[in-house]
Amino acid sequence: MQEKKIRRQFIISAISNTRNYRNYVITKNATLGVIIGNRDFFPDKLVAEARIEVLDFLKEFNITPIMLSDADSKLGGVETFAEAQKCAALFKEHRDAIDGVLVVLPNFGDEKGIAETLKLAELNVPVLIQAYSDDLNKLDVVNRRDAWCGKISVCNNLYQYGIKYTLTTKHVSRLQDETFKKDLLEFVGVCRVVKGLRKVRIGAVGARPTAFNTVRYSEKILQRNGISVTTVDLSEILGNANKLTANDQSVKDKLDKIHAYTSVGKTPGDKLVQIAKLDVVLADFMEANALDCTAIQCWTSIQQNYGCNVCTSMSMMSENMLPSACEVDVTGTLSMYAMQLASGSPSALVDWNNNYADDDTKCVLFHCGNWAKSFLPDISISTAPILGTTVGTENTYGALDGRTPAMPLTYGRISTDDCKGVIKAYVGEGELTNDELKTFGNRAVAQIDDLQGLMKHVCRNGFEHHVVMNASKTAGILKEAMENYLGWDTYLHS
Repeated sequence: MQEKKIRRQFIISAISNTRNYRNYVITKNATLGVIIGNRDFFPDKLVAEARIEVLDFLKEFNITPIMLSDADSKLGGVETFAEAQKCAALFKEHRDAIDGVLVVLPNFGDEKGIAETLKLAELNVPVLIQAYSDDLNKLDVVNRRDAWCGKISVCNNLYQYGIKYTLTTKHVSRLQDETFKKDLLEFVGVCRVVKGLRKVRIGAVGARPTAFNTVRYSEKILQRNGISVTTVDLSEILGNANKLTANDQSVKDKLDKIHAYTSVGKTPGDKLVQIAKLDVVLADFMEANALDCTAIQCWTSIQQNYGCNVCTSMSMMSENMLPSACEVDVTGTLSMYAMQLASGSPSALVDWNNNYADDDTKCVLFHCGNWAKSFLPDISISTAPILGTTVGTENTYGALDGRTPAMPLTYGRISTDDCKGVIKAYVGEGELTNDELKTFGNRAVAQIDDLQGLMKHVCRNGFEHHVVMNASKTAGILKEAMENYLGWDTYLHS
Protein backbone atom coordinates (compact mmCIF):
# COMPACT_ATOMS: atom_id res chain seq x y z
CA MET A 1 0.00 0.00 0.00
CA GLN A 2 2.77 2.44 0.89
CA GLU A 3 4.74 1.71 -2.28
CA LYS A 4 1.64 2.34 -4.42
CA LYS A 5 1.13 5.68 -2.70
CA ILE A 6 4.72 6.73 -3.35
CA ARG A 7 4.50 5.88 -7.05
CA ARG A 8 1.23 7.79 -7.37
CA GLN A 9 2.10 10.95 -5.56
CA PHE A 10 5.48 12.23 -6.56
CA ILE A 11 6.93 13.88 -9.63
CA ILE A 12 10.02 15.65 -8.39
CA SER A 13 12.21 14.69 -5.45
CA ALA A 14 15.55 15.32 -3.76
CA ILE A 15 15.59 19.11 -3.69
CA SER A 16 18.95 20.21 -2.35
CA ASN A 17 19.98 23.34 -0.54
CA THR A 18 20.45 25.43 -3.69
CA ARG A 19 17.68 26.67 -5.97
CA ASN A 20 19.24 25.55 -9.27
CA TYR A 21 16.99 23.39 -11.46
CA ARG A 22 19.70 20.73 -11.80
CA ASN A 23 19.07 19.68 -8.21
CA TYR A 24 15.56 18.50 -9.03
CA VAL A 25 15.29 14.84 -9.99
CA ILE A 26 12.34 13.90 -12.16
CA THR A 27 10.84 10.65 -10.90
CA LYS A 28 7.34 10.61 -12.35
CA ASN A 29 5.63 12.20 -15.29
CA ALA A 30 3.76 15.47 -14.81
CA THR A 31 1.15 16.58 -17.33
CA LEU A 32 0.63 20.20 -18.39
CA GLY A 33 -1.91 21.68 -20.73
CA VAL A 34 -0.05 24.01 -23.10
CA ILE A 35 -1.48 27.10 -24.79
CA ILE A 36 0.68 28.82 -27.40
CA GLY A 37 -0.65 32.32 -27.89
CA ASN A 38 -0.64 33.96 -31.31
CA ARG A 39 -1.68 37.26 -32.84
CA ASP A 40 -1.95 37.25 -36.62
CA PHE A 41 -0.16 40.51 -37.42
CA PHE A 42 2.97 39.32 -35.61
CA PRO A 43 5.35 36.83 -37.29
CA ASP A 44 3.72 33.39 -37.58
CA LYS A 45 7.07 31.67 -37.84
CA LEU A 46 7.70 32.46 -34.17
CA VAL A 47 4.70 30.33 -33.21
CA ALA A 48 5.82 27.41 -35.37
CA GLU A 49 9.34 27.60 -33.90
CA ALA A 50 8.00 27.84 -30.35
CA ARG A 51 5.81 24.77 -30.75
CA ILE A 52 8.79 22.62 -31.71
CA GLU A 53 10.89 24.11 -28.91
CA VAL A 54 8.17 23.56 -26.29
CA LEU A 55 7.83 19.88 -27.18
CA ASP A 56 11.58 19.31 -26.93
CA PHE A 57 11.86 21.35 -23.75
CA LEU A 58 9.10 19.54 -21.87
CA LYS A 59 10.47 16.18 -22.96
CA GLU A 60 13.77 17.13 -21.31
CA PHE A 61 11.92 17.36 -17.98
CA ASN A 62 9.72 14.31 -18.50
CA ILE A 63 6.59 16.47 -18.67
CA THR A 64 3.71 15.33 -20.87
CA PRO A 65 2.11 18.17 -22.88
CA ILE A 66 -1.57 18.33 -23.82
CA MET A 67 -1.75 20.82 -26.69
CA LEU A 68 -3.29 21.47 -30.07
CA SER A 69 -1.49 20.05 -33.07
CA ASP A 70 -0.66 22.20 -36.07
CA ALA A 71 -3.53 20.42 -37.83
CA ASP A 72 -6.04 21.50 -35.16
CA SER A 73 -5.36 25.23 -35.45
CA LYS A 74 -3.09 27.65 -37.24
CA LEU A 75 0.40 26.40 -36.35
CA GLY A 76 -1.04 24.79 -33.21
CA GLY A 77 -1.57 28.18 -31.57
CA VAL A 78 -4.64 29.76 -30.00
CA GLU A 79 -5.99 33.05 -31.25
CA THR A 80 -9.63 32.91 -32.31
CA PHE A 81 -12.65 31.90 -30.26
CA ALA A 82 -13.01 28.77 -32.41
CA GLU A 83 -9.45 27.79 -31.56
CA ALA A 84 -10.10 28.51 -27.90
CA GLN A 85 -13.09 26.18 -28.04
CA LYS A 86 -10.98 23.42 -29.60
CA CYS A 87 -8.22 23.80 -27.03
CA ALA A 88 -10.70 23.89 -24.13
CA ALA A 89 -12.38 20.73 -25.40
CA LEU A 90 -9.00 19.01 -25.59
CA PHE A 91 -8.21 20.07 -22.01
CA LYS A 92 -11.60 18.86 -20.78
CA GLU A 93 -10.96 15.49 -22.39
CA HIS A 94 -7.78 15.19 -20.29
CA ARG A 95 -8.93 17.07 -17.18
CA ASP A 96 -8.14 14.20 -14.81
CA ALA A 97 -4.54 14.09 -16.03
CA ILE A 98 -3.73 17.81 -16.33
CA ASP A 99 -1.86 19.14 -13.29
CA GLY A 100 -1.49 22.72 -14.53
CA VAL A 101 -1.41 24.90 -17.65
CA LEU A 102 1.60 26.51 -19.29
CA VAL A 103 0.87 29.58 -21.42
CA VAL A 104 3.64 30.32 -23.94
CA LEU A 105 3.86 33.67 -25.71
CA PRO A 106 6.33 33.57 -28.61
CA ASN A 107 4.78 36.84 -29.83
CA PHE A 108 2.27 39.31 -28.39
CA GLY A 109 -0.42 36.63 -28.33
CA ASP A 110 -4.18 37.03 -28.23
CA GLU A 111 -5.08 37.65 -24.60
CA LYS A 112 -8.79 37.02 -25.14
CA GLY A 113 -8.21 33.66 -26.83
CA ILE A 114 -6.06 32.51 -23.91
CA ALA A 115 -8.55 33.68 -21.30
CA GLU A 116 -11.46 32.09 -23.17
CA THR A 117 -9.62 28.77 -23.37
CA LEU A 118 -9.07 28.66 -19.62
CA LYS A 119 -12.61 29.82 -18.88
CA LEU A 120 -14.21 27.20 -21.13
CA ALA A 121 -11.91 24.39 -19.93
CA GLU A 122 -12.89 24.93 -16.26
CA LEU A 123 -9.83 23.06 -15.03
CA ASN A 124 -9.23 25.11 -11.88
CA VAL A 125 -5.51 24.30 -11.92
CA PRO A 126 -2.44 26.55 -11.61
CA VAL A 127 -1.43 28.54 -14.71
CA LEU A 128 2.12 29.67 -15.55
CA ILE A 129 2.61 32.59 -17.96
CA GLN A 130 5.83 32.51 -20.00
CA ALA A 131 6.75 35.20 -22.53
CA TYR A 132 9.73 35.12 -24.89
CA SER A 133 12.33 37.87 -24.74
CA ASP A 134 13.13 39.94 -27.83
CA ASP A 135 16.54 40.09 -29.47
CA LEU A 136 17.71 43.70 -29.57
CA ASN A 137 19.02 43.14 -33.10
CA LYS A 138 15.72 41.66 -34.32
CA LEU A 139 13.09 44.30 -33.69
CA ASP A 140 12.07 44.50 -37.34
CA VAL A 141 8.63 43.56 -38.58
CA VAL A 142 9.73 40.05 -39.56
CA ASN A 143 11.19 39.08 -36.16
CA ARG A 144 9.84 41.27 -33.35
CA ARG A 145 7.85 39.51 -30.64
CA ASP A 146 6.45 42.20 -28.33
CA ALA A 147 5.72 39.43 -25.80
CA TRP A 148 6.80 41.80 -23.00
CA CYS A 149 3.70 43.84 -23.71
CA GLY A 150 1.51 40.85 -24.60
CA LYS A 151 2.14 39.20 -21.23
CA ILE A 152 0.75 42.23 -19.43
CA SER A 153 -2.39 42.03 -21.58
CA VAL A 154 -2.81 38.30 -20.93
CA CYS A 155 -2.48 38.80 -17.18
CA ASN A 156 -4.92 41.70 -17.30
CA ASN A 157 -7.54 39.52 -18.98
CA LEU A 158 -7.01 36.59 -16.62
CA TYR A 159 -7.41 38.98 -13.70
CA GLN A 160 -10.69 40.23 -15.20
CA TYR A 161 -11.90 36.64 -15.65
CA GLY A 162 -10.99 35.75 -12.06
CA ILE A 163 -8.44 33.14 -13.19
CA LYS A 164 -5.43 32.69 -10.89
CA TYR A 165 -1.98 32.57 -12.49
CA THR A 166 1.73 32.33 -11.63
CA LEU A 167 4.42 34.70 -12.88
CA THR A 168 7.99 33.86 -13.84
CA THR A 169 11.07 35.23 -12.09
CA LYS A 170 11.88 37.45 -15.07
CA HIS A 171 9.07 39.16 -16.94
CA VAL A 172 10.34 37.65 -20.22
CA SER A 173 12.78 34.80 -20.83
CA ARG A 174 13.57 32.04 -23.29
CA LEU A 175 12.60 28.48 -22.41
CA GLN A 176 16.21 27.40 -22.07
CA ASP A 177 17.12 30.21 -19.67
CA GLU A 178 18.25 28.84 -16.29
CA THR A 179 15.74 31.04 -14.47
CA PHE A 180 12.82 29.66 -16.46
CA LYS A 181 13.90 26.06 -15.96
CA LYS A 182 13.78 26.69 -12.22
CA ASP A 183 10.45 28.51 -12.64
CA LEU A 184 8.95 25.55 -14.48
CA LEU A 185 10.02 22.96 -11.94
CA GLU A 186 8.85 25.07 -9.03
CA PHE A 187 5.55 25.52 -10.88
CA VAL A 188 5.20 21.74 -11.14
CA GLY A 189 5.73 21.70 -7.36
CA VAL A 190 2.96 24.28 -6.96
CA CYS A 191 0.66 22.12 -9.09
CA ARG A 192 1.45 19.11 -6.94
CA VAL A 193 0.74 20.95 -3.68
CA VAL A 194 -2.53 22.42 -4.95
CA LYS A 195 -3.79 19.13 -6.37
CA GLY A 196 -2.78 17.18 -3.28
CA LEU A 197 -4.20 19.55 -0.68
CA ARG A 198 -7.55 19.84 -2.43
CA LYS A 199 -8.28 16.16 -1.88
CA VAL A 200 -6.12 15.04 1.04
CA ARG A 201 -7.58 12.48 3.46
CA ILE A 202 -6.34 12.57 7.06
CA GLY A 203 -6.81 9.94 9.75
CA ALA A 204 -7.27 11.18 13.33
CA VAL A 205 -6.44 8.29 15.66
CA GLY A 206 -7.78 8.88 19.16
CA ALA A 207 -8.50 12.07 21.07
CA ARG A 208 -5.97 14.83 21.56
CA PRO A 209 -4.20 14.86 24.92
CA THR A 210 -6.56 16.77 27.21
CA ALA A 211 -3.91 19.33 28.19
CA PHE A 212 -3.15 20.20 24.56
CA ASN A 213 -5.72 22.82 23.55
CA THR A 214 -3.03 24.04 21.18
CA VAL A 215 -3.79 21.27 18.65
CA ARG A 216 -7.52 21.93 18.43
CA TYR A 217 -8.75 22.56 14.89
CA SER A 218 -11.92 22.96 12.84
CA GLU A 219 -12.86 19.86 10.90
CA LYS A 220 -15.60 21.86 9.16
CA ILE A 221 -13.21 24.52 7.87
CA LEU A 222 -10.92 21.81 6.54
CA GLN A 223 -13.79 20.02 4.82
CA ARG A 224 -14.89 23.23 3.11
CA ASN A 225 -11.41 23.32 1.60
CA GLY A 226 -11.62 19.72 0.37
CA ILE A 227 -9.67 18.21 3.28
CA SER A 228 -11.39 15.18 4.81
CA VAL A 229 -10.76 13.85 8.32
CA THR A 230 -11.58 10.24 9.22
CA THR A 231 -11.64 9.54 12.96
CA VAL A 232 -11.20 6.34 14.91
CA ASP A 233 -11.25 5.70 18.64
CA LEU A 234 -7.89 4.65 20.05
CA SER A 235 -9.54 1.73 21.86
CA GLU A 236 -10.48 0.25 18.48
CA ILE A 237 -6.87 0.40 17.31
CA LEU A 238 -5.49 -1.06 20.54
CA GLY A 239 -8.21 -3.70 20.66
CA ASN A 240 -7.39 -4.91 17.15
CA ALA A 241 -3.67 -4.89 17.95
CA ASN A 242 -4.24 -7.07 21.02
CA LYS A 243 -6.01 -9.64 18.85
CA LEU A 244 -2.79 -10.26 16.92
CA THR A 245 0.00 -12.60 18.07
CA ALA A 246 3.71 -12.87 17.42
CA ASN A 247 2.95 -15.89 15.20
CA ASP A 248 0.79 -13.94 12.74
CA GLN A 249 2.55 -13.53 9.41
CA SER A 250 1.61 -9.87 9.21
CA VAL A 251 3.36 -9.26 12.54
CA LYS A 252 6.45 -11.20 11.46
CA ASP A 253 6.61 -9.15 8.26
CA LYS A 254 6.40 -5.91 10.24
CA LEU A 255 9.15 -7.07 12.57
CA ASP A 256 11.38 -7.68 9.56
CA LYS A 257 10.67 -4.16 8.32
CA ILE A 258 11.42 -2.67 11.72
CA HIS A 259 14.78 -4.45 11.92
CA ALA A 260 15.58 -3.31 8.38
CA TYR A 261 14.60 0.26 9.23
CA THR A 262 16.57 0.94 12.42
CA SER A 263 18.76 -0.42 15.16
CA VAL A 264 16.49 -1.70 17.93
CA GLY A 265 19.02 -0.92 20.66
CA LYS A 266 18.11 -2.53 23.97
CA THR A 267 14.41 -2.84 23.15
CA PRO A 268 13.03 -6.12 24.55
CA GLY A 269 11.63 -8.61 22.06
CA ASP A 270 8.11 -8.48 23.48
CA LYS A 271 8.06 -4.70 23.07
CA LEU A 272 9.11 -5.04 19.44
CA VAL A 273 6.19 -7.42 18.90
CA GLN A 274 3.83 -4.85 20.44
CA ILE A 275 5.20 -2.15 18.14
CA ALA A 276 4.80 -4.44 15.12
CA LYS A 277 1.20 -5.36 15.99
CA LEU A 278 0.29 -1.70 16.34
CA ASP A 279 1.89 -0.95 13.01
CA VAL A 280 -0.12 -3.68 11.30
CA VAL A 281 -3.40 -2.26 12.60
CA LEU A 282 -2.51 1.33 11.70
CA ALA A 283 -1.57 0.29 8.16
CA ASP A 284 -4.88 -1.59 7.80
CA PHE A 285 -6.79 1.47 9.03
CA MET A 286 -5.04 3.71 6.50
CA GLU A 287 -5.61 1.34 3.62
CA ALA A 288 -9.26 0.73 4.47
CA ASN A 289 -9.94 4.48 4.45
CA ALA A 290 -7.58 5.49 1.61
CA LEU A 291 -5.74 7.90 3.93
CA ASP A 292 -2.77 10.04 2.94
CA CYS A 293 -1.57 10.89 6.45
CA THR A 294 -2.41 10.46 10.13
CA ALA A 295 -2.37 12.26 13.46
CA ILE A 296 -2.16 9.94 16.46
CA GLN A 297 -2.92 10.11 20.19
CA CYS A 298 0.63 9.17 21.09
CA TRP A 299 0.36 9.67 24.89
CA THR A 300 -0.58 8.70 27.56
CA SER A 301 -3.28 6.14 26.82
CA ILE A 302 -1.09 4.03 24.55
CA GLN A 303 1.58 3.72 27.23
CA GLN A 304 -0.86 3.06 30.06
CA ASN A 305 -3.20 0.70 28.19
CA TYR A 306 -0.90 -0.95 25.66
CA GLY A 307 2.62 -0.55 26.99
CA CYS A 308 4.77 1.05 24.29
CA ASN A 309 5.27 4.17 22.15
CA VAL A 310 3.94 4.45 18.63
CA CYS A 311 6.89 6.62 17.47
CA THR A 312 8.62 3.92 15.41
CA SER A 313 5.50 3.29 13.34
CA MET A 314 4.99 7.02 12.83
CA SER A 315 8.59 7.45 11.71
CA MET A 316 8.32 4.59 9.22
CA MET A 317 5.09 6.00 7.80
CA SER A 318 6.59 9.47 7.41
CA GLU A 319 9.70 8.07 5.75
CA ASN A 320 7.42 6.24 3.30
CA MET A 321 5.60 9.45 2.37
CA LEU A 322 2.58 8.80 4.60
CA PRO A 323 3.25 11.53 7.20
CA SER A 324 2.18 10.98 10.78
CA ALA A 325 1.96 13.68 13.45
CA CYS A 326 2.02 13.51 17.24
CA GLU A 327 -0.72 14.41 19.70
CA VAL A 328 -3.57 14.21 17.16
CA ASP A 329 -2.22 17.36 15.50
CA VAL A 330 -4.37 17.14 12.38
CA THR A 331 -3.27 20.46 10.87
CA GLY A 332 0.28 19.50 11.81
CA THR A 333 0.15 16.40 9.63
CA LEU A 334 -1.55 18.50 6.93
CA SER A 335 1.50 20.78 7.09
CA MET A 336 3.78 17.74 6.81
CA TYR A 337 1.87 16.55 3.77
CA ALA A 338 2.02 19.98 2.10
CA MET A 339 5.79 20.20 2.51
CA GLN A 340 6.19 16.65 1.30
CA LEU A 341 4.23 17.50 -1.84
CA ALA A 342 6.37 20.58 -2.44
CA SER A 343 9.74 18.86 -2.01
CA GLY A 344 9.20 15.18 -2.72
CA SER A 345 10.96 14.33 0.55
CA PRO A 346 9.73 13.41 4.06
CA SER A 347 8.71 15.99 6.66
CA ALA A 348 8.87 15.97 10.45
CA LEU A 349 6.68 17.55 13.13
CA VAL A 350 8.83 19.31 15.75
CA ASP A 351 8.50 21.61 18.73
CA TRP A 352 9.84 25.14 18.73
CA ASN A 353 11.54 23.98 21.90
CA ASN A 354 14.56 25.84 23.29
CA ASN A 355 16.80 28.82 22.81
CA TYR A 356 20.34 27.98 21.70
CA ALA A 357 22.56 29.65 24.30
CA ASP A 358 22.60 33.40 23.60
CA ASP A 359 22.37 33.18 19.79
CA ASP A 360 19.20 35.02 18.77
CA THR A 361 19.24 33.41 15.31
CA LYS A 362 19.29 29.81 16.53
CA CYS A 363 16.92 27.51 18.41
CA VAL A 364 16.53 23.86 19.33
CA LEU A 365 13.93 21.72 17.55
CA PHE A 366 12.84 18.65 19.51
CA HIS A 367 10.33 15.83 19.88
CA CYS A 368 10.17 12.57 21.79
CA GLY A 369 11.14 10.49 18.81
CA ASN A 370 9.05 9.97 15.67
CA TRP A 371 10.95 11.87 12.98
CA ALA A 372 11.45 10.21 9.61
CA LYS A 373 14.68 8.31 9.17
CA SER A 374 15.85 10.86 6.58
CA PHE A 375 16.51 13.27 9.45
CA LEU A 376 18.25 10.73 11.71
CA PRO A 377 21.34 9.02 10.30
CA ASP A 378 22.14 7.65 13.79
CA ILE A 379 18.58 6.42 14.42
CA SER A 380 17.86 3.75 17.04
CA ILE A 381 14.83 2.62 19.04
CA SER A 382 14.94 3.81 22.63
CA THR A 383 12.58 5.12 25.33
CA ALA A 384 11.01 8.51 26.07
CA PRO A 385 12.58 9.76 29.33
CA ILE A 386 10.26 12.73 29.89
CA LEU A 387 7.11 10.71 29.30
CA GLY A 388 8.58 7.88 31.32
CA THR A 389 8.51 10.00 34.49
CA THR A 390 4.71 9.65 34.59
CA VAL A 391 3.90 6.40 32.76
CA GLY A 392 7.04 4.37 33.50
CA THR A 393 10.04 4.28 31.18
CA GLU A 394 9.44 0.57 30.52
CA ASN A 395 6.17 1.54 28.80
CA THR A 396 7.82 3.98 26.37
CA TYR A 397 9.91 1.65 24.19
CA GLY A 398 9.38 2.62 20.56
CA ALA A 399 10.53 6.23 20.82
CA LEU A 400 13.45 6.92 18.50
CA ASP A 401 16.72 8.56 19.42
CA GLY A 402 18.79 10.50 16.91
CA ARG A 403 20.40 13.83 16.03
CA THR A 404 19.70 15.67 12.77
CA PRO A 405 22.88 16.90 11.05
CA ALA A 406 23.34 20.03 8.95
CA MET A 407 20.96 20.24 6.01
CA PRO A 408 18.72 22.81 4.28
CA LEU A 409 15.53 23.77 6.06
CA THR A 410 12.05 24.76 5.05
CA TYR A 411 9.77 25.23 8.03
CA GLY A 412 6.12 26.17 8.38
CA ARG A 413 2.69 25.53 9.74
CA ILE A 414 -0.91 25.36 8.51
CA SER A 415 -3.64 26.11 11.04
CA THR A 416 -7.38 26.66 11.11
CA ASP A 417 -8.27 30.03 12.64
CA ASP A 418 -11.64 29.04 14.03
CA CYS A 419 -12.43 32.54 15.29
CA LYS A 420 -12.12 33.93 11.76
CA GLY A 421 -13.33 30.83 9.94
CA VAL A 422 -10.24 30.59 7.71
CA ILE A 423 -7.10 28.55 7.11
CA LYS A 424 -3.85 30.41 7.67
CA ALA A 425 -0.18 29.48 7.41
CA TYR A 426 3.39 30.65 7.68
CA VAL A 427 6.48 29.36 5.88
CA GLY A 428 10.15 30.21 5.70
CA GLU A 429 13.62 28.89 5.07
CA GLY A 430 16.80 28.52 7.09
CA GLU A 431 19.45 25.94 7.85
CA LEU A 432 19.86 23.00 10.21
CA THR A 433 23.35 23.13 11.73
CA ASN A 434 25.93 20.86 13.32
CA ASP A 435 26.16 22.96 16.47
CA GLU A 436 26.79 20.99 19.64
CA LEU A 437 23.62 19.76 21.34
CA LYS A 438 23.75 17.44 24.36
CA THR A 439 20.28 16.03 24.95
CA PHE A 440 18.10 13.01 24.07
CA GLY A 441 15.18 12.25 21.77
CA ASN A 442 14.92 13.62 18.24
CA ARG A 443 16.79 16.89 18.12
CA ALA A 444 18.19 19.51 15.79
CA VAL A 445 19.57 23.05 15.83
CA ALA A 446 17.99 25.53 13.41
CA GLN A 447 19.41 28.84 12.26
CA ILE A 448 16.84 31.33 10.92
CA ASP A 449 17.27 34.98 10.02
CA ASP A 450 15.23 37.28 12.26
CA LEU A 451 14.17 34.32 14.39
CA GLN A 452 12.94 36.69 17.07
CA GLY A 453 10.64 38.40 14.58
CA LEU A 454 9.34 35.01 13.46
CA MET A 455 8.54 34.04 17.05
CA LYS A 456 6.62 37.31 17.46
CA HIS A 457 4.55 36.43 14.37
CA VAL A 458 3.89 32.91 15.68
CA CYS A 459 2.80 34.17 19.09
CA ARG A 460 0.77 37.19 17.98
CA ASN A 461 -1.18 35.16 15.44
CA GLY A 462 -2.02 32.26 17.74
CA PHE A 463 -0.05 29.53 15.96
CA GLU A 464 0.75 26.22 17.65
CA HIS A 465 4.06 25.33 19.32
CA HIS A 466 4.37 22.58 16.72
CA VAL A 467 6.10 23.42 13.45
CA VAL A 468 7.05 21.24 10.48
CA MET A 469 10.53 20.93 9.00
CA ASN A 470 11.59 19.66 5.60
CA ALA A 471 15.10 19.29 4.16
CA SER A 472 14.51 21.56 1.17
CA LYS A 473 14.19 25.16 0.02
CA THR A 474 10.53 25.18 -1.00
CA ALA A 475 8.90 28.02 0.95
CA GLY A 476 8.17 29.93 -2.27
CA ILE A 477 6.36 26.93 -3.76
CA LEU A 478 4.23 26.58 -0.63
CA LYS A 479 3.31 30.24 -0.44
CA GLU A 480 2.34 30.39 -4.12
CA ALA A 481 0.22 27.24 -3.85
CA MET A 482 -1.49 28.01 -0.55
CA GLU A 483 -2.05 31.73 -0.90
CA ASN A 484 -2.55 32.30 -4.63
CA TYR A 485 -4.46 29.14 -5.54
CA LEU A 486 -6.01 27.87 -2.29
CA GLY A 487 -6.77 31.32 -0.90
CA TRP A 488 -5.13 30.74 2.49
CA ASP A 489 -3.53 33.68 4.27
CA THR A 490 0.16 32.75 4.12
CA TYR A 491 3.04 34.65 5.71
CA LEU A 492 6.47 34.16 4.13
CA HIS A 493 9.20 34.93 6.67
CA SER A 494 12.28 36.45 5.08
